Amino acid sequence: MSHRTVRINELVQRELSDILRKRYQAEAVTLTITEVRVAPDLRDARVFVSVVGSEEEAELKLRWLRKQSGAIREELSKRIVLKYLPKFEYRLDRSLVRTNKVLGLLDGMNPAPTPEGEANHSPDAADEAEEDLGHPKEKPDRDDEA
Repeated sequence: MSHRTVRINELVQRELSDILRKRYQAEAVTLTITEVRVAPDLRDARVFVSVVGSEEEAELKLRWLRKQSGAIREELSKRIVLKYLPKFEYRLDRSLVRTNKVLGLLDGMNPAPTPEGEANHSPDAADEAEEDLGHPKEKPDRDDEA
């Protein structure tokens, strides 16, 4: 992806978010534009949207956003000057939901028990192992420090 395309993606994302925040404040409070991918020819773009709430609420917000697409595109054309203003295809971004599921699964996992013969690598275990070998850990005399 060229540097220009990346800059256009970021600009469109920022402006779309600003339009939603200012013009459609009440309706768009649960919407977040997570990513915009503009085609290199600037004719089409995919807008990925994350919605806070249930799956049904997400579908309703996505339908609302598609219905407002013409007005949003018109407002965007006043803010951004490009040779072609892309036609937007709005898609629900499910990556946050998947990430939360994976994190939940990881949090629910129990740490695997260590086998008896395997060394524990904590600092206390190293001290105990050193003492077991007949080499007591040397401790500085407190009288010498004064």
